[in-house]
Amino acid sequence: MTIKHVITAGVLSALLASCSAAPPSPKTQQAALPTIGTSGHEDSQKPAKQFFGAKSTGSEQAAAPFGSYAKGCVAGAAQLAETGPTWQAMRLSRNRNWAHPATVDYVKDLSRVAARQPGWNGLYIGDLSQPRGGPMLSGHASHQIGLDADIWLRPADNLSLSVAQRENISSVSLRRNKGAFVNENWTPQHEAILKAAASDPRTARIFIFPGAKVKLCETATGDRSWLRKIRPWFGHHYHFHVRLKCPAGAEGCIDQAPPPPGDGCADAQAWVNNILNPPPPDPNAKPRKPRRELRLADLPVQCADVLQSP
Repeated sequence: MTIKHVITAGVLSALLASCSAAPPSPKTQQAALPTIGTSGHEDSQKPAKQFFGAKSTGSEQAAAPFGSYAKGCVAGAAQLAETGPTWQAMRLSRNRNWAHPATVDYVKDLSRVAARQPGWNGLYIGDLSQPRGGPMLSGHASHQIGLDADIWLRPADNLSLSVAQRENISSVSLRRNKGAFVNENWTPQHEAILKAAASDPRTARIFIFPGAKVKLCETATGDRSWLRKIRPWFGHHYHFHVRLKCPAGAEGCIDQAPPPPGDGCADAQAWVNNILNPPPPDPNAKPRKPRRELRLADLPVQCADVLQSP
């Protein structure tokens, strides 16, 4: 299936012209890019994931993220090599080892830090993005603009895993008591890698389970400013999720709001307290509406060009 069946060249040109006049600042949190919208063809209302999930290679365009982390795409994505001197990409059958070149560089840099830790030869890299970003066929709501990376918490002690082994091997969980605490798999090496990841100026935030953040708050010494970027979140006990800032000059990229001021340790402890002593359910709470699946029409207009590009 190709986007040519969804949107005509004339409509595409008009839409692209309309968005190029005044692109929103990447620092404007509430900015909204012009979207593909309804083109008059019924496919514009179909799930966007079926178009982006069908692409097996990146687009032949200059590298650029468009939209926000959970509603966008990436042009000119680079592919992280399946194996490098200090990393291995996992679950290769998913074809999710693509990202903005800044993310690929970041992953390589962090893997070299990890390789200096006792018991680690580098990193096992989980999902980055699809070849052209966009909504995934399964799994993540984010990872759409090539600026997210999942890093396994399993020590990468063997960088000679076969393709088959990488499909079947699992990471290790570091949580105990539903994420309120770390377990026996936690090591000082995990702290060192997370500190390096968060201290990198390219990093916007890092998601990991609440007990890990509390543990870091208990053991971190010296400059603790990096702790601000470590944010507690559901799951994330087999891997941690790095989110990078929009690269300089990426006019079509919408940054997430910065983390609140401070080290965030009190917030993480509140998460843990709620795990250990869950508050009673609110009898007046309305059921959450299921999230509507993203349609092609919902994405930034530039994403139509990303799909059409060779």
